Amino acid sequence: MHHRKIGGKTHNESIGRLISHLHRHIHMYIDRRLERYGIGSGQFPFLMRLYRNDGVNQETLARFLDVDKATSARAIKKLEDAGYVRRERDAEDSRAYRIFLTEKGKSVKPAIKNISRELREVALSGFTGKEKDLIILLLERMIRNISSTEEGK
Repeated sequence: MHHRKIGGKTHNESIGRLISHLHRHIHMYIDRRLERYGIGSGQFPFLMRLYRNDGVNQETLARFLDVDKATSARAIKKLEDAGYVRRERDAEDSRAYRIFLTEKGKSVKPAIKNISRELREVALSGFTGKEKDLIILLLERMIRNISSTEEGK
């Protein structure tokens, strides 16, 4: 538990609560900006990853994003229904699917990338370069610490 002073008062803040609060605000920020495209914050990381790895296997995509298969399937279904992606049987494994961006999915890439850039700028505004590097390093370490205990179960 960390103590911090706000307005002259000391408050106890749990790391989990702060990260959860940040997560909610990030989703609200993304949702507001993606509303016009019919895309939600749940589909946003899938599009971002597909811009780097178009045609990736659906299971691989889920692993990249560290989400379970059901979450991945729901997000992909929403993107498919909205016309942003298409699924094709994997030629190497007929039980699996590869996910491809459609022309519509490719057409929103500049807007999606811009929203990602703006979010990063807003979230890290007022931070020095060193602070930006440090916060990324610390968050990555926290993820490794927690995920290593989950993998051991």
